[in-house]
Amino acid sequence: MVRDSLSALRICVTGGAGFLGRAVCATLQRYGAGEVFAPRSREYDLTQADVVARLFADARPQVVIHLAAEVGGIGANQLHPGRFFFANMCMGLNLIEEARRRKIDRFVQVGTVCAYPADCPVPFREDDLWSGYPEETNAPYGVAKRSLGVMLDAYRREYGLRSAYVIPVNLYGPGDNFDSTTSHVIPALVRKFCEAADRGDDSVSCWGSGQVTREFLYVDDAAEAIVRAAALIDEPIPINLGTGREIRVNDLAAMIAGLCGYKGAITWDRSKPDGQSRRCLETTRAQQFLQWRASTGLDDGLRRTVEWWRENGCGGAQRAERDWPKGNAP
Repeated sequence: MVRDSLSALRICVTGGAGFLGRAVCATLQRYGAGEVFAPRSREYDLTQADVVARLFADARPQVVIHLAAEVGGIGANQLHPGRFFFANMCMGLNLIEEARRRKIDRFVQVGTVCAYPADCPVPFREDDLWSGYPEETNAPYGVAKRSLGVMLDAYRREYGLRSAYVIPVNLYGPGDNFDSTTSHVIPALVRKFCEAADRGDDSVSCWGSGQVTREFLYVDDAAEAIVRAAALIDEPIPINLGTGREIRVNDLAAMIAGLCGYKGAITWDRSKPDGQSRRCLETTRAQQFLQWRASTGLDDGLRRTVEWWRENGCGGAQRAERDWPKGNAP
């Protein structure tokens, strides 16, 4: 059914050259999508409405999957709250409005777990999305992404724009952003422990208390769910994408240290913020509407990620190429 829905379609994947985007494009090709167009940020600044109009004229898409974003870890969110709100809000506004004007078949918006309220009951259920304000360290980014779901709902009701709105939990995997200032927790820890192991360090300091919990989704599993949403979903009801399993960050760090061959001490810098105390998604909707569940276990996914960094990281001198310079989606 997914293959039949996507066959011969022209699909534009914003952020298609980035971490998640490359996995989505590969999955689309596996399902036989007719033509996949992945615009680059140096050619198309999606914060500019006239440039977005040019993108649609060039790509002539029937489906748009919007992955492009400016985002990073807690530190990057603290440094760039204004930019993250502006860029993510503008990109989504421009793309959704142009999709309406061009009367495309379907628009897929990828949201973020950062949109959930700071005190949201665990596991996070989609019906709780608007029950409070997001955790303050990444609220501007989360609110921008949350607002685009409202826009899609309004455009569905007034203009008939068919769309999907999916909310992935924290992603990881080969090809992630390993930059020391903008990366998320898993690539940051992989790089930190691999470099420490190579230098023979006796101790590594990590941000926060290590006591918060997080849930992680392997990038290829996320790509499969997003492509299924592009094929199967017509209305932008929020759909969580995750494993439904959380892990304490200090346990995650110990797992990664072992995979990296680091044998020294791990300390925690409590002067650095933890962010939200717990994050874990309820994923029944994804199983019901997408016929999807995550298939890659954390042990296996972390092993593949560490192996990729060891083969491609060049001792920390390089980082994976990404479409958006300040971060990657979601």
